[in-house]
Amino acid sequence: MKITQITCWQVPLKSHETYYMAEGKTCDEVISTIIRIDTDSTHSGWGEVCPIPHYLPAYADGVIPAIEHLAPVLIGADPTHPEVVMAACDHYLQGHLYAKSALDIALHDIAAKSAGVPLYKYLGGHYQAPLPLYHSITCIAPEEMARIAKEEQAAGMTQFQVKLGADKNNEADIARLRLVREAVGAGPLVYGDWNCGATSLDATRVGRAVAHLDIMLEQPCATITDCARVRQATGLPMKLDENIFDTYSLLAGYEAGCMDAGALKLSKFGGVSALRKARDLCVSLGTKMCIEDTWGSDITTSAALHVGASTPPHYVMNVCDLSAYVSPKLDDSLPVRNQGCITVPDGAGLGVTPNEDKLGASLSHIS
Repeated sequence: MKITQITCWQVPLKSHETYYMAEGKTCDEVISTIIRIDTDSTHSGWGEVCPIPHYLPAYADGVIPAIEHLAPVLIGADPTHPEVVMAACDHYLQGHLYAKSALDIALHDIAAKSAGVPLYKYLGGHYQAPLPLYHSITCIAPEEMARIAKEEQAAGMTQFQVKLGADKNNEADIARLRLVREAVGAGPLVYGDWNCGATSLDATRVGRAVAHLDIMLEQPCATITDCARVRQATGLPMKLDENIFDTYSLLAGYEAGCMDAGALKLSKFGGVSALRKARDLCVSLGTKMCIEDTWGSDITTSAALHVGASTPPHYVMNVCDLSAYVSPKLDDSLPVRNQGCITVPDGAGLGVTPNEDKLGASLSHIS
C-alpha cells in the first residue's frame, strides 16, 4: 500500500461558550486543520490538529505548509508503518510536531483499517469502557462556575477542571475553588488550572488558602522548577500540562516531584506514535494521565479515546470529549458523553467518517 494524495481543509470550530484562561488566553472560535490521506487501496485515513492561539508553540496556518513541505517523504510511503513514516518526516523536517500530529493520526487510522481492527486493538487492546471524562469550567465569576459544576455533576460528571487567573485576582481564584468544591461536595476531583499564568508566590498563596478542601493544582507556573516550588510549599498534588511534551520533560517533571498527573496531548507530542510511548513511560513512573489534545472535534477526540482505551485503567485519570465543546460536529454518529463517561468508537481505525459537506472547500491537494 502506498500514499497517493493528501487533502487538507480548515474548519472554524466555535466554542459553545468562550473559555477564558490566565494571561489572556481564550478559546472562542479556533481553526482546526483536517487532513485525509488517500492510498492506492480502498483505505483512507483522517487526521486533525487544532492549536489554541497563545497556548503552545503551534500555529494553525503553519500546518498545511509543513505537510506540503513533507510531500517528498509522504507520497509513495507505506502508511501501514506509521512510526517508520514519521521517523522519515522528523529527519526531513525538524520540529513542527503539531503539524505532524495530524499526519500520524491519519496514518494510524489507515494502519488499523488495513488490519481490520479498531485503533485501540492495534495499540494493544481494550482495557476499559467507558472512559472517565472531566469537565473544564471557563474562568468567570466564582458563583457562575459553581453553578456550572453543579449542573454538570447532575449529568454524571465527577471530575472538574476549574480555570483560574483570567482576572489576576487571587481572592477570586480562592473563591472559585472553594465554591466549586462546595457545589459538588466531597469525593469528586476538583483541580485549579492556571495554564502557566501564575507566579509561584500567587499560586502558593491560593493553594495554601484551599489546602483543606481536597484540591489538586494544574500547571500553575511557566517552568517545572516553579511548579515544584508550589507543590512543595502547598503540599497539594499537581498535574503538569504545558511543560511535558517528550521523554525528557516527563522525566524532569517526575524527578522534580510535581507530576502526580500529566496531560498527554496528541499535538504536543506529535501524534499517536509519540503519545503511546509517553503513555507507557507514565505507566512505568506511576503517573496518572489525562489523555486528550489541545482542542479539536471528532477526529482528534477519537484518536485520544483510542489511546485512553488501550491504557491500563489505574493510570487513566480522565479523557476529554473535545467535540462536545465545539460546533460543528464532524461525525454525528460518534458517541457522546453519558453520565460522566464516554465510549471509544468501535469501527475499524479511528471509527470516524467526517461529513465532508461540513468541511467546506479543500485548501490543498498534495500528490
